[in-house]
Amino acid sequence: MDEVKIIEIKKSVFSENEIKADELREILKKKKTFLLNLMSSPGAGKTTTLIKLINTIKEKSAYKVVVMEADIDSDVDAKKIKEGAGIEAIQLHTGGMCHLDAEMTKQGLDNIDCEDADLVILENVGNLVCPAEFDTGAHLCAMILSVPEGHDKPLKYPLMFEICDLVIINKIDCLPFFDFNMAKCEEYVHFRNENAKIIPICAKTGEGVDVLAEYLIGKLEEFKN
Repeated sequence: MDEVKIIEIKKSVFSENEIKADELREILKKKKTFLLNLMSSPGAGKTTTLIKLINTIKEKSAYKVVVMEADIDSDVDAKKIKEGAGIEAIQLHTGGMCHLDAEMTKQGLDNIDCEDADLVILENVGNLVCPAEFDTGAHLCAMILSVPEGHDKPLKYPLMFEICDLVIINKIDCLPFFDFNMAKCEEYVHFRNENAKIIPICAKTGEGVDVLAEYLIGKLEEFKN
């Protein structure tokens, strides 16, 4: 019997995306536009965190922020950002796909005024698996882990934590009501990625958001100099 020919499609798709992601990073670098890819599971608090964060950045600096919201459908989050932070925000529909890749990100960037944008934040599709597999061309990858999800998620979703430069632990106001061990969570995050920055916050009350804003402003200053 003849051997079956196996074609590694997955590998070639990832390889092509990585090339496009590197090209996009270079284009944005020349424009001095910093791209942040924010990921999390659904309900972790991405949009609420962004509203608090953007308003804090506006208070602390003159940097212009633009947001791209990615979802399978609806424009709920883009409307929330516009109303809550008073900035430009567009909605990207993925057509059923559970992630964004570099080409999809570029299409979004082509439809916003990012010539004078200092920071573009991409709120990726809510998912701890697929978004981690595709490089969007971002200069920094961040994810939000909420207290109700549990401190063991770095063990269950390794790639997400391996690729993220920043891990935001949200809903710390819920710590008294959940079996969430902060020390264990930090240990597990650093087991996956020893260089990951961990910032605990509560997007609802604003606790810790100042620290998060200052961290990102520092990254922006490094990027532009």
